[in-house]
Amino acid sequence: MKIEKITLIHLKMPLVSHFETSFGRIYARESILITVYAEGLVGYGECAADKDPGYAYETVGTAWHILKDFILLELQGQDIKDSADYRARVANIKGHEMAKAGVEMAIWDLLGKKENKSLQSLFGGGKPKVAVGVSVGLQDTPDDLLKVIENYLADGYGRVKLKIKPGRDVGDVSAAREAYPDLKLQVDANSAYTLETAKAIQPLDDLDLLLIEQPLAEDDLWDHHILQKRFETPLCLDESIISVRHARQAIEMDASRIINIKAGRVGGLSEAVAIHDLCYTADIPVWCGGMLETGVGRAANLALASLPNFALPGDISATDRYYAQDITHERFSLNSDSTIDVPTAPGLGITIDDDAVKKFRVREFSV
Repeated sequence: MKIEKITLIHLKMPLVSHFETSFGRIYARESILITVYAEGLVGYGECAADKDPGYAYETVGTAWHILKDFILLELQGQDIKDSADYRARVANIKGHEMAKAGVEMAIWDLLGKKENKSLQSLFGGGKPKVAVGVSVGLQDTPDDLLKVIENYLADGYGRVKLKIKPGRDVGDVSAAREAYPDLKLQVDANSAYTLETAKAIQPLDDLDLLLIEQPLAEDDLWDHHILQKRFETPLCLDESIISVRHARQAIEMDASRIINIKAGRVGGLSEAVAIHDLCYTADIPVWCGGMLETGVGRAANLALASLPNFALPGDISATDRYYAQDITHERFSLNSDSTIDVPTAPGLGITIDDDAVKKFRVREFSV
């Protein structure tokens, strides 16, 4: 596909309610919409990097720089055969996986439209709908937390993930478990603990959790291996897994018995599918994490999560969980069985609301 034009649009979209993790509270989500024009077709991608370097070193600012000054220069006017060709062209750029992933998503969208196939079909996914849950940020008090959980259960969510951090862990989770003894419940620490301070969350092992996500530093596979020995509850790695190689190492040293796959974190949908396949062979279940994506990234996540080894509900959630107004005309809704339908139209299966993009636009650049 001959690349004719690429446009970057920096977006800032207000959230329905604030979202707080161990690295801070946000009221709006920033991201980059990437539009690639080729052979009369238009492909859309989303760079999921956020405003601040809390979850990862990448930010909207660093991604904008890498996209504008490096990645786009590699693609402008070029004939890109497929996602593998694209990945080879940007392999000389070290790191910056979220920036790379956003463009690769747009290329997948173009490929699907060119072949008149959905992303799900291109990936080989077979589920018409995927199980989802909801991620609940830190609340001001345990009572506030229980009210938020109650509302999401009333909406129809069947699985809840609680964010935790030192001082806001066992107490909050115990309150949730006591109130909802049969709830599918898991927790996410976002690297908030060390091997020593993680002793404080040992009581979580008695609360019948699906998993404990990323308790230790993102670059510390070995200490996760040590910590897993202390827990019956499976540890799940998120920030630590940025490639198939990291996934293989984590599995081999028993540092992670479940893996969270986020396409943005690992450099794109191709690498995400490869990690899925590795884990499938190793009998390690995976699930699809969320980055508070717009409808663009949400559609890609649904296609990815339709693959067979996505055995646990993902953090995909319905559109109205995060946004009163999205940048896609399509709004993804929660079914009564805590699932969301996978898009079936060609490519991502979404169309862009240009008025919404203009409303939330911070800056724009085209080549």
